Amino acid sequence: MTDALSVHRHISFTAHYTGYIWYSMGISHPVFATSKGKFLAKLVHPLESWAEKHVGGSMRTTLKQRHQMIDEQLGALIKQHPNLQILEIASGLSPRGWSFRQQYPDIDYRELDLPDMAQIKTQALKQIDQTSPAVLSADLFSADFARAFEVFDPNRPLVVVSEGLINYFNKDMLTQLLQGIVEYGQQFDQLYYLTDLYPEPVKNKLANFIWSSSKLLKWMSRSAFGFHFVSPPEATQFFKQAGFHTVAVHQPTLTLHIAQKTYQHLDAQEHLGDLVWIIHSKWQKPNSV
Repeated sequence: MTDALSVHRHISFTAHYTGYIWYSMGISHPVFATSKGKFLAKLVHPLESWAEKHVGGSMRTTLKQRHQMIDEQLGALIKQHPNLQILEIASGLSPRGWSFRQQYPDIDYRELDLPDMAQIKTQALKQIDQTSPAVLSADLFSADFARAFEVFDPNRPLVVVSEGLINYFNKDMLTQLLQGIVEYGQQFDQLYYLTDLYPEPVKNKLANFIWSSSKLLKWMSRSAFGFHFVSPPEATQFFKQAGFHTVAVHQPTLTLHIAQKTYQHLDAQEHLGDLVWIIHSKWQKPNSV
């Protein structure tokens, strides 16, 4: 059993907030909406409303945007690999595992979190469906994380998913996490890592306000929360140095303009001003198809 007093345990409070916001937006199940989440959402509601009016976006609108973008990327991967296996780390009170098991009844979708949150999430899932698999328990920087990969079939591709996680770690910790995913996933022919990432808000008109908010979040979560990347190539290089072979950075602005066929004057190598990016990385065993 992982030590319940993980140094990263304070991050879990944000899971209650995000879980309630997703529920309030109609993209989650009521079992994932806790009283603590409701309290936190009510507490920051005035600030969120102000940001949506003056910044053009807020934490809650960004939560919805990143959640839907990850869902789209994951859905596309399942179409590409119908036998795909999924490990969502630091899953918190996200509805994704429940939702995807509803859409794809035969899918092997496992979730992982610290012991306390894993227990809360397992109890919530069992209220919906008694056959839901128990949430795995591990600190991502412990040997328990390596053992989580052993529950999967090495003859099928695996995707690791995280949301609202990696900005809580400094670059050294993030390198350790990425290298761990690559190392533990080398038993699979194809390994994917799908995550969101908050870049430095350098092109936002209220960058100073966002920086101040991040310092508050860093203090509340007792973490190393910060922004690490200014441009897509910088993030791409970092993930490749950790061991991934291919890395794609999805910026919402570019994705929207591509859909509307108005992207000719946008440079995908530049930070386009979005508050969140989606990173789609892949490691592939040599000579595998």
